Amino acid sequence: MSNPPVANTEQAEAWNGEEGAHWAAHQDRYDAMGGAFTEHLLSAAAITESDVVLDVGCGNGQTTRVAARRASHGRAVGLDLSGPMLERARATAAGEGVTNVMFEQGDAQVHPLPAATFDVAMSRFGVMFFADPIAAFANIGAAIRAGGRLAFVCWQDLSRNEWLMVPAGAALEFVELPDLGGPGAPGPFSLADPERVRAILRDANFVDVQVDSVDAAMRLGDDAADAVAFLRGTGMARALLDKADERTATRAFEAVGEALRPYEQPGGVYLTGTAWVVTARRQP
Repeated sequence: MSNPPVANTEQAEAWNGEEGAHWAAHQDRYDAMGGAFTEHLLSAAAITESDVVLDVGCGNGQTTRVAARRASHGRAVGLDLSGPMLERARATAAGEGVTNVMFEQGDAQVHPLPAATFDVAMSRFGVMFFADPIAAFANIGAAIRAGGRLAFVCWQDLSRNEWLMVPAGAALEFVELPDLGGPGAPGPFSLADPERVRAILRDANFVDVQVDSVDAAMRLGDDAADAVAFLRGTGMARALLDKADERTATRAFEAVGEALRPYEQPGGVYLTGTAWVVTARRQP
């Protein structure tokens, strides 16, 4: 069996390497963090019981399983680059007895999706990593029936996301800001500009594009120490500390812990995340 086509090779390498392994190993933690925005996404997607749903960048499959349950007489398909995360997605769905769901490994920019099949395509923070977003959304759009729906959540600018700015800001007292790529480069904040989002979707043959701001409290850990232990393994931490020696890295993480301590609550460490909820329709 031939490997699925991949255009976004750098992202494929990351999500099948350390980044994907970390997300798979910490499935519950990442699900809880992203889960703060799940209801916003599902409300925008407006899934009915008979819908056929495509979940783009499904990761460990939490949103795909929720979509499948809502589409109780339909089905949900999760698509992602990451083999390690899809293993977790399949195992979790089987363990939960969700049978109207399947998962495919592929690059949404070039993956051969069935034409005009899905009633809705959705994504929770999975569409910011495309090398060519117009091509990717056009490919996704071609798989949506005429007049069908698109709904996704994507991060607003880094400066508006406390859950990243607080720990990263503390670490930056000891290390340099890593290269986050040029404007629009694949990465968490590539769709932070709502005008760019509108232009991309228009060029990809979507209409009625709407972009709304939402924020939510995100749980980073049981306490500051637990949050720091988790953050050590993230891609952001690896980028920040890529050139740091062991002593500098230790000092940076101590500073992160101090910065997070004021955000401790009885139920854990909570910081605000700010995102866009984007909806559109496939050109009739």
